[in-house]
Amino acid sequence: MQAGESSTASEDSGRYTLWGGPLSIYTAKVRSYLIKKGIPYRELFPSHPDFGNRIVPALGFFVIPVLETPDGEIVQDSSDIIDYLEERFPEPCFVPTTPLQRAVVALLCAYGSEGLNQPSMHYRWSFMAEHGDYIRTEFGRAASPSRDRQERIDTAAPMVELMTAHLPRIGIDAATIPAIEAAYLDLLDVLDDHFLHHPYLLGGRPSLADFGFMVGLYAHLARDPVPSVLMKNRAPNVYRWTERMNLANVDDGEFPRAGDAYLPDDTLPETLEPLLSLVFRDWGPELTASMAQYNQWVAANPELPAGHLAAASGQRAVHPSVGQISYQLRGVTVQRECWADMLWHFDRAAAVARDLDGTALEHWTALLARTGGKQTMALVPARPLRREDNAVVLG
Repeated sequence: MQAGESSTASEDSGRYTLWGGPLSIYTAKVRSYLIKKGIPYRELFPSHPDFGNRIVPALGFFVIPVLETPDGEIVQDSSDIIDYLEERFPEPCFVPTTPLQRAVVALLCAYGSEGLNQPSMHYRWSFMAEHGDYIRTEFGRAASPSRDRQERIDTAAPMVELMTAHLPRIGIDAATIPAIEAAYLDLLDVLDDHFLHHPYLLGGRPSLADFGFMVGLYAHLARDPVPSVLMKNRAPNVYRWTERMNLANVDDGEFPRAGDAYLPDDTLPETLEPLLSLVFRDWGPELTASMAQYNQWVAANPELPAGHLAAASGQRAVHPSVGQISYQLRGVTVQRECWADMLWHFDRAAAVARDLDGTALEHWTALLARTGGKQTMALVPARPLRREDNAVVLG
């Protein structure tokens, strides 16, 4: 297809269209899912004229990824896209059928999707002196159909400036960076040990948790030059996992005995418990502060009807905010916006855990006791959150 040429998804032999790009954090989640599912698709960038002419007006704001079906239906948000496709492509199944594994997968999918935005953004935007030319080129690739490199970079310049200015909104500054880096290095160490023993988070088959972790670990941390070198040198098994997640086959020659299955009898890999401990230790305080702020906002606005945007501004946004929060990370105070979509994703996972009973509930309770997760998993929003019309809204 030539630059500037218009098309629709239905003209492309029944393939789905993934509107995204290699630089996009959430596109990585959907792309990997499509590859592992074996769903025919093509990927188009926002620079294509159809994106501005059709997709943005349909959504009401600029965001990627977006899935366009062969018959022209549009689905936005990586979780909504996967839910949509799961109904239509149930096999191969990437959701465990056993209850404890299902609850753990839901939690790790939420953490991977929402809990790693600080290291992802820090390692991309705090090192522009070292890899700025690469970042500018990547944004130019997505923003402009031009084949002139400088023209692409000039077109992308406003977006680069906007994203750099975004760091304080999510609590990244000189005081918090050491804690953010320390937490990320610990995560790499824990994951590297796990992927030394298992090809995927739950064993021999990818799960929704693996796709969630592609959000935090691939587009920024495994591709951008500075964090990519860090990951390759410190956690080569994690880097190999990011490669594995973009391969169509499920099995991997490094693990000939893993099989195409999760661990039997609803068991978890032993190497997963240190990861869960880290999740509760480092994400738990942020979730606790966020839930308190959300509940306070709900209490202050009792008149808001069901379906109202979960945003203090009342406006659509990629990450709608309901105020500011303050919490402790590794002994450092972090101040940032409270994102409703993070709470929606977490509570969706917590709801899976709340449905446990019998032996599975006993095992879950014991797991939380060992990993320090009881307080975090007890968090409940004062009003339910749901996604409706491509936005997080009040239930």
